[in-house]
Amino acid sequence: MNGYCLATYRVFDDKADFQKKAQGIAVGLTVGSWTELPEAKKAEMEKHLGKVVSVTAHEPEGLEPGQRYADIQIAYPDVNFSRDIPALLVTIFGKLSMDGRVKLIDIDVSPEFQSAFPGPKFGLQGVRDLVGVHNRPLLMSIFKSVIGHDLSGLEEQFYRQALGGVDLIKDDEILFENPLTPLVKRVETCMRAARKAKETTGQELLYAVNLTGPTSKLRDNALTAIGAGANALLFNVLSYGYDALHELSADPAINVPIAAHPAMAGAFYQSPYYGIAAPVLLGKLMRLAGADLILFPSPYGSVVMPKEENMAVRDVLLDTSSSLRRSFPVPSAGIHPGLVPLILRDFGTDVVVNAGGGVHGHPLGTEAGGQAFRQAIDATLAGQSLGDAALQPGHDALKAAIEAWGVKEA
Repeated sequence: MNGYCLATYRVFDDKADFQKKAQGIAVGLTVGSWTELPEAKKAEMEKHLGKVVSVTAHEPEGLEPGQRYADIQIAYPDVNFSRDIPALLVTIFGKLSMDGRVKLIDIDVSPEFQSAFPGPKFGLQGVRDLVGVHNRPLLMSIFKSVIGHDLSGLEEQFYRQALGGVDLIKDDEILFENPLTPLVKRVETCMRAARKAKETTGQELLYAVNLTGPTSKLRDNALTAIGAGANALLFNVLSYGYDALHELSADPAINVPIAAHPAMAGAFYQSPYYGIAAPVLLGKLMRLAGADLILFPSPYGSVVMPKEENMAVRDVLLDTSSSLRRSFPVPSAGIHPGLVPLILRDFGTDVVVNAGGGVHGHPLGTEAGGQAFRQAIDATLAGQSLGDAALQPGHDALKAAIEAWGVKEA
């Protein structure tokens, strides 16, 4: 809808007149009042007035108290807010988020608004190009644990992960600047380990170092990390804000992919009655703001997102109808090799298989953990069951993983 942002809300109320409620939202979040205005003022204010696009009530028989709701779509004129995500969110959901049981379930920005956002600098295809892998899912591993380790311990852990055949290694999101593993030394140490592992594996590898510090220092810290050799960044977007991600991603000097971590997301999307739906929070807004890879809870592991929401996030990130580059989906938390068939069934090959404990907790060690995932990926792509693949010579890593965690075949 040219010139307007469309916001869709799910409003729960047992007694409300939803048509009246929708009109109140459209007026209250734009011009503030309408019927009281003189006709001359109405003509002047018309271009700023929100418009009710649709109201769809849901009142099936046998509905329990508190379950009556309506999906309400409101169009907000672009002229009302500046071309930044904070202004958009304050306009469409700032005050409304505190007005009873209401959840923001979708956003469609106008072409004019989107034109202010270049989106992911690398995107899915660019990340593939950097690691030289185009015919399979990528594999990411996570440092576990990191707090309290010195540089030598970090280097050994990185090296073992890299030898296992992973394509990306990321810091844990809770690793901040500290005297044991300061940013520059950490990057130099880990990139040295990456080069050493490549001599054995021949494999390119991205290291997503955690970008932290005061908001005013983020750009400087990013450039410092890149100057030390960092070839990717990890960023806790929801703690810092979408605009911080946008500024980092759009900065021509920050020429490495950015992986968005979902820390704090549960405070926004998990309730059916309040907050912001996962496909908006972790999908549309992350891609718009420029995340190249986006982590979110999987429907399979230890921190579970409902399957329907998970697939909706996937669809947003991989949607080819958008002019923005696609973002790599990274379903995470509690992933082990036995879940690979489910991940590939639901995401296809355009996915990053991401594991922490599933790599480091492998009975034969960290290196075997990565190998088990690679063997599981190869077997699944070949249409082979993991049980059969584990019996092949040289597949001791996969066999041990299955014995430890089992298999959930697609």
